[in-house]
Amino acid sequence: MPATGEPEPPTVAAAHRLAGAASAYLRGAAGQPIAWYPWGPEPFREAARRHRPILLDIGAVWCHWCHVMDEGTYADAEVARRLAASFVAIKVDRDEHPEVDRRYQREVAILTGEGGWPLTAFLTPEGRLFLGGTYFPPGDGLGRPGFRRVLAEVTRLWEEEPERIEENARAVREALARSAASGAPATSGAGTDRFLSRVAHDLAHRADPVHGGFGHAPKFPHPTAIQFLLFETCRTGDPGPAARARLTLEKMADGGMYDQLGGGFHRYSVDEGWQIPHFEKMAVDNAALLEAYVLGARRFGFPRFSEVIRETVAWSRTVLGDPAGGFGTSQDADNAPGDDGGYFTWSKEELRAALSPDEYRLLTRYYGVGVAGQMPHDPERHVLYRCLPLAEAAEGLRIGADGAAALLRSGQAKLRAERERRATPTVDRALYASVNGVYLRALALAGQFLEDDSIVEEARRTADRFLREGYRSELGIAHRIGPGGPHGFGLLEDQAEFALGLTELAAVAVRPDYLAVAEALADLMLQEFRGEEGRLRDLAPRLYDGPAVGSVPEPSYPLEDTPHLSANAAAALTFVKLAALTGAERFREAGRALAGALAGRLGSAGLFAAGSALADGLGELPAARLVVEGTGPVADRLWRAAVRSYSPLGYAFRGRPPAPFSLPEEIAASGVGAGAARALVCRGMRCRSPITDPGEIPDAFGAPEPVP
Repeated sequence: MPATGEPEPPTVAAAHRLAGAASAYLRGAAGQPIAWYPWGPEPFREAARRHRPILLDIGAVWCHWCHVMDEGTYADAEVARRLAASFVAIKVDRDEHPEVDRRYQREVAILTGEGGWPLTAFLTPEGRLFLGGTYFPPGDGLGRPGFRRVLAEVTRLWEEEPERIEENARAVREALARSAASGAPATSGAGTDRFLSRVAHDLAHRADPVHGGFGHAPKFPHPTAIQFLLFETCRTGDPGPAARARLTLEKMADGGMYDQLGGGFHRYSVDEGWQIPHFEKMAVDNAALLEAYVLGARRFGFPRFSEVIRETVAWSRTVLGDPAGGFGTSQDADNAPGDDGGYFTWSKEELRAALSPDEYRLLTRYYGVGVAGQMPHDPERHVLYRCLPLAEAAEGLRIGADGAAALLRSGQAKLRAERERRATPTVDRALYASVNGVYLRALALAGQFLEDDSIVEEARRTADRFLREGYRSELGIAHRIGPGGPHGFGLLEDQAEFALGLTELAAVAVRPDYLAVAEALADLMLQEFRGEEGRLRDLAPRLYDGPAVGSVPEPSYPLEDTPHLSANAAAALTFVKLAALTGAERFREAGRALAGALAGRLGSAGLFAAGSALADGLGELPAARLVVEGTGPVADRLWRAAVRSYSPLGYAFRGRPPAPFSLPEEIAASGVGAGAARALVCRGMRCRSPITDPGEIPDAFGAPEPVP
């Protein structure tokens, strides 16, 4: 193959290795001039047979810089030539193989201090990392060495200085061993207060008092941290944490990171003010943020949060929803090679062409066009964000409040219609249990809060499909379902997230069968995933059906939120909430034990320990149970007050639920009201007199009054 000119395609056999892959990310690379292997034992055997180093590329179909590297670096003739001459190349979809991604992300971070996608790792034939990084351009640039030069140097080291290779690989192993040996288990009780206070202090220190969120640019949403802040105010009476949560929710909803036309959130913001997003939309982000906004709407009663809930549910259904049930993984950032958010952004000329003059004047003010939100690489293109209140944006137009609202609606409808005519970014429709588990609880809570049974039904359809196609009582829930059947058994994040989702859905839909499966998954986690110091491993060796190659056989413990709930924290929350719903002492003890073990490991993790701190705190909280009896307008108002009250570990039922749902003895023993509408409320074993005034519900069942 020549060193310059157009690269030659890989052999037909090599191309076919990826052409039939279940992963859209792998299929998209089938035409590259690289003889990629999918993850499995074959490339490791080939590397050992030919005594070659392995190039491991880990990415995802939603990842913008993965596309850039695929379209530039891996399309480069010299890169293809060097890889063919001296390497065995493996391509991995991080969504399909989170267990592979987790291990090599950690190893690259130990070696280089960086991580993310694309992850570029160089391995020995045994799978030991000796060099790594993230994005590499084909030639030197962007402050990074070119991949041609990197490959040449790795080839030289492999052939001339194998001791350097071995030294790097050994250093990574030793750093991993030191990390595994650090930390000590914590105890509950007084230790809980210390742990939660340390996390709360870190969140206060990191909080942005102007824009909300935590830290500086780039700024990621941390939905679990928002939930913790709401709980912390409830726990301590300090209004500060809840105020920080509200500011963050408000600023994200008004920013460009939220799709003001289509609903749903982009992955993160490249600036501090949430204005310029990284445009991919992730299912897990939107499900987790949906849950956070439901809790925020319950806590503060802010109408804007209800709008975000409705719009995010609508986007999830329309864009990610599968007709047979379930939600896909992501919507891409790009709609063509070289694109960066073109589908979601607007030039002034495009806005003028789509809108009437009055609509243009109003919407450009309202969305801050020309004020901020310009794309860094192309200032002519703008991200829409809420710059001004509608009344201020309409000043001077002489149309009044109703006229401004009507003009905004008509303008938005025209822009949506215009956007639908554009090339649409790719949607990855892969169905993963962990992601759909987050959707189960988010949709259940959203449907209950909005009193929209169709949203709860969407969650039920999702649960039923996964239980029908992907659940095996002896194996748990599979990582992925689809035409090829279930696969990826034995991963903790799937069991934990799906069990937690089923628990919340069971409470909302009053489904004992869902609760029974959640209990079975919880027992499976306790039996099969136990590791050192009471923590849970990310995979169960007996259940795992993937190839045990590379670093996969080594124990790994997902402890920190990244920024989403860690699998261990999700498991702890499952135990806590199952105990609250069923009264099962084994789950109460399991939740406290796991939360204590996490506190011992994460005492200084701060923001990234929010999920574990939430589980630890809830485990010390008496559950609140509310039953609304009777029918008619008063019962309806009691119910509405209940589902719109923020109660961190509270469950409301319309009528008395059947076993295995557990009610305090005082409720269970009391007679059913003779048709009279009333609410029976207990916190732990302490119960109130029956309530007939909806105004008493927030104090009896919910949290303190909203922060002003």
